[in-house]
Amino acid sequence: MRIEARLEQMGLHLPPPFQPPPGVVLPFSPVRIVGDRAYVSGHGPQTEDGAFAGPFGKVDRDVSVEDGYRAARLTALSVLGSLQRALGDLDRVAAWLRVFGMVSSSPGFQRQPAVINGFSDLIIELYGADGAHARSAVGMAELPFGIPVEVEAEVLIRDA
Repeated sequence: MRIEARLEQMGLHLPPPFQPPPGVVLPFSPVRIVGDRAYVSGHGPQTEDGAFAGPFGKVDRDVSVEDGYRAARLTALSVLGSLQRALGDLDRVAAWLRVFGMVSSSPGFQRQPAVINGFSDLIIELYGADGAHARSAVGMAELPFGIPVEVEAEVLIRDA
């Protein structure tokens, strides 16, 4: 429980599972485990009660780069929450392999890496060298529900 203890020391809390708005069906699992890999579906920033966290809109038009960075950090907590529920213990994550970060971007915005650093910085702070990961940070015209950031990931897991 080293990672959970570290989160507690940092004053950070994992959100509960995301509850989609009425009428929205999400027919997939937030985490799919195959062998020694866990594939994490796209997650967005959440509040401590599980709702999507604002601000909403496009980075560089409606959302500052700094607020986008904070949204990416909240997205890391959302991903960690799903991994904790799927694995039972975040210490089962042996290595972060790949992160795909999407930023809802205004036309001409090119600082997506600075936004997704909010995700990467927290993961590396928690996991050290095991948190180092391959990463993409790309701009998108739109993201679901108006969220400014969405991240999917792949991690190597160890036996329970």
